[in-house]
Amino acid sequence: MIIVTTDSVPGYEVTEALGVVRGSTIRAKHIGKDFLAGLRTIVGGEIKEYTEMLIEARNESMNRMKTQATTLDADAVISVRFVTSQVMSGAAELLCYGTAVKTRAK
Repeated sequence: MIIVTTDSVPGYEVTEALGVVRGSTIRAKHIGKDFLAGLRTIVGGEIKEYTEMLIEARNESMNRMKTQATTLDADAVISVRFVTSQVMSGAAELLCYGTAVKTRAK
């Protein structure tokens, strides 16, 4: 499945829009890693525990979006976007969405 942030796929023509597809997940780190992240806010630098959490969330939300597109028999998802929001301290929702389409080679 082709996944792009653009509104077209080079070399392909969009023949049908199948609708919006989305995938989301809410992730939180366990108390030990949350504690370590809190300590890092004092000394500065990258908070690797949260970086890791968001990478996992991004991958999971994209996989869920792809699954939804597959059920529509899509060839690609175009105009893909990510949105994140804090649900509670230490937990974030990550939403991935785009337009499922049928394509054909030009």
